[in-house]
Amino acid sequence: MSTSPLAGQLLPADLLVDLPKLIDAYYTNKPDVGIAEQRVSFGTSGHRGSSFNTSFNENHVLAISQAICDYRKQAGITGPLYVGIDTHALSEPAQISAVEVLAANGIEIMLAKDGEYTPTPAISHAILTYNRNRTSGLADGIVITPSHNPPDNGGFKYNPPNGGPADSDITNWMQARANELLENNLRDVKRMDYHQAIKSATTHHHDYVHNYVKDLINVVDMEAIRGANVHMGADPLGGAGVNYWSAIADHYQVNLKVLNTAVDKTFSFMTADWDGKIRMDPSSAYTMQGMVERRNLFDVAFACDADHDRHGIVAPSCGLLPPNHYLAVAIEYLFQNRPQWRADTAIGKTVVSSAMIDKVARKIGRRLYEVPVGFKWFAPGLFDGSLGFGGEESAGASFLRIDGSVWTTDKDGIIPSLLAAEIKAKTGRDPGECYKLLADEFGHAAEARVEAPANTAQKKALSKLSPEQITSTELAGDKIETILTNAPGNNASFGGIKVMSKNGWFAARPSGTEEIYKIYAESFKGKEHLQQLIEEAQVIVDKAIS
Repeated sequence: MSTSPLAGQLLPADLLVDLPKLIDAYYTNKPDVGIAEQRVSFGTSGHRGSSFNTSFNENHVLAISQAICDYRKQAGITGPLYVGIDTHALSEPAQISAVEVLAANGIEIMLAKDGEYTPTPAISHAILTYNRNRTSGLADGIVITPSHNPPDNGGFKYNPPNGGPADSDITNWMQARANELLENNLRDVKRMDYHQAIKSATTHHHDYVHNYVKDLINVVDMEAIRGANVHMGADPLGGAGVNYWSAIADHYQVNLKVLNTAVDKTFSFMTADWDGKIRMDPSSAYTMQGMVERRNLFDVAFACDADHDRHGIVAPSCGLLPPNHYLAVAIEYLFQNRPQWRADTAIGKTVVSSAMIDKVARKIGRRLYEVPVGFKWFAPGLFDGSLGFGGEESAGASFLRIDGSVWTTDKDGIIPSLLAAEIKAKTGRDPGECYKLLADEFGHAAEARVEAPANTAQKKALSKLSPEQITSTELAGDKIETILTNAPGNNASFGGIKVMSKNGWFAARPSGTEEIYKIYAESFKGKEHLQQLIEEAQVIVDKAIS
């Protein structure tokens, strides 16, 4: 993975996205369903793409919106549909297209009051708040966002009545139906003029900001934060939470400074990621460079991605915490400071998250629920309270309310950020100092994620590997103890392999979008051992898929 010379730099104007051309392409480029890359394709977080390469265009949104209407009808979902957008340039035209279809189908739509941008967790929160104690007439939602992806991307995802990301049985149905509609030139898509749709009796406006912000006191100890006068810095990274942070500061009278209130759809204020592209990824040291440089100005600082479902925590003691480090800190703190949570409430992690979480789970005597990549796997447990916390190594997490009931079942970047301030308020230590205590107790972990070339056949072979195909008995000098192709928590295949020893592990899985496979690795014996582990992992995987 070679690093671009533009990494960590502001991009020159000629490399920023051309917004007029991007919007024009949204309306004028028409997908060819005979080309795989131009069909509707739901990944782990909905359909994503760019209007420039005809992978996210008006016809896609019209087809997906109608597919959602058709799904709701067959599933008997009759409550309101909560709709929100982030600050990507394609989100607003996509919402216009969606509203034209939803209104024509007679759907009760809940748009944001005053045209406000809406974070993913605010949509999940709204769905769950409405559905509480209801058994019929349930609500669901749409989030129009490509998450942390570059400025030329658009995204569209559906959240069913449990408030979380739709499971594959739903998205597979919607994907097939949307592509069928595209193949038939949108003949069966109902649509009305936007100005008529926005004035329809079924189109309503919802105050997402107020309803979400006023409820935060029930999931994070805001009084402790205010009482300790924790000095916080928040950077929305130009995303959908841009007005949420000031609302939080005002509502709770906490010492929170919003570092950037700009909404610039080119995201010209963002430093480029490792490959020279702009991404609103709060877990990237290149993206978070400016905030890390100011870390000593605050007791704790944080940022979220464009739809605010990912968090990045900056502490004076260490700078930007790797996501895995903060997950471990948050888990240890929460399960020892939420006495109202059930005694059998478990910890959710993905197969590529840190083994430090396993060590913390054993220390505090809680069951570990390990699942494939994708937050949808955590939604049922967060919904019924059997999971207290669900977290991914890509900096996505959510957790229960203080009373042990559901908060959100989708990733929420805001509450882990505020939790970092609660930790500082209650322990007197920033999250970096808390992680150091864990590392001193359990060992200092070194971790990495690398990519290696793989053609379609090799990626398919990797996704179907069995433990018997791994003939090696040692990994970086240690005996191989466990080989997994299914997640221990729910026995679901994660489309790759995980190999574990006493002092380290690696996991390999094919990319869903590129001709590569990814290796995730972690060592508790230092960076040299990590490098040896990665090299041996590549040999093991290459041999198995050759």
